[in-house]
Amino acid sequence: MILQEGFTTDQASRLTGCTPSQLRYWDNVRLIQPSIQATGGRPGVRRVYSFRDLVILRAIRSLKDNGMSLQRIRRAWNYFRRNGVDPGDVKLVTDGASIFTITGDDDDQLLDALREGQLAFFVELDKITRNVEEDRTLFELDRDRFLGFVKGSREEVSRKVQAATG
Repeated sequence: MILQEGFTTDQASRLTGCTPSQLRYWDNVRLIQPSIQATGGRPGVRRVYSFRDLVILRAIRSLKDNGMSLQRIRRAWNYFRRNGVDPGDVKLVTDGASIFTITGDDDDQLLDALREGQLAFFVELDKITRNVEEDRTLFELDRDRFLGFVKGSREEVSRKVQAATG
C-alpha cells in the first residue's frame, strides 16, 4: 500500500510544522511537490510525501521562520534544481537576506544560492581567533628578544664607553 511508504498531508504537517494549506500552496506553485504521489491537479487524490520531502519541508519552514521570503526560497531551490543539487543533501545557512550553501572538502566555501552560486565571503571566527592568538604570542616573543638585544647592546656600549673613558 502506498501510504505505508510515505506520509499523508496531515502526517507531513504534524512532522514538519507546516500547515496543510502551506503544503497545498507549495505543491501548487511547484516549490516542493510530494514525490511519492502528487495530485496532478485532480480533486480527491491524496498527496503522499517521502521522508526526503519532509526534510526539505522542514528546511523551508526553518528558512521561513528565520525571515526568508518564499520568493527567495523558490529562487534558491530553482538554482539547486538547475545545478542537479538536492537541497536535502546540502548544508544551508541564511542571514535572513540570502540562502547560502556550505561546500568544499573542508566545508570552507560558502556559495550564495540567490546569486547563482557566487562565492560569498566566509569567515570562521574561531580560526581567526587562533591565528591572532598565535600572532600575538609570536609578537611577544619577538618583542622580548628585541628588547633583550637592545638591553644587551646598551650594556655593551656602556661597558665600551666606560673602558674608553676610564
